[in-house]
Amino acid sequence: MDVKQQHVDPFTVSGLRVRTTNAAEHNAETAKIGPMWGRFFAEGLAQVIPDKLTESPVYGVYSAYESDASGAFDVTAGVAVTDPSTGFETIRIESGDYLVFSASGAMPDTVISTWGYIWNHFQTNPHLQRRFATDFEAYTGPESVSIYIGVR
Repeated sequence: MDVKQQHVDPFTVSGLRVRTTNAAEHNAETAKIGPMWGRFFAEGLAQVIPDKLTESPVYGVYSAYESDASGAFDVTAGVAVTDPSTGFETIRIESGDYLVFSASGAMPDTVISTWGYIWNHFQTNPHLQRRFATDFEAYTGPESVSIYIGVR
């Protein structure tokens, strides 16, 4: 697993949004993230969201954390835009320092295993503190993802 620290400047993502918890996502009947991504790709939204930045990857943005990894949070599937897109949910990525976890492999298994690695990484490195503000996945290819976790 490739891990590095990087400063990120603020940017805006527009797309679809759901509110969920990690506990809900472990049950197929209550999971919301998978169906949201299914709709995002089925409707070809990465190509039709207005004001998309030309080179934007697809993003999965985690925000509006109730508390920490155990509380409710929002997930937005979208693309970077120059202006908030009418008819879509919009989230502003906070500027700051992020730990970037990059991985390659079959999706969504690679994303799921990378999140497992991230949770373990923070448990075994208690000196690292997550901000729980905005975190995001950047899908840089059909089988590659970088997950950005905001740190203090």
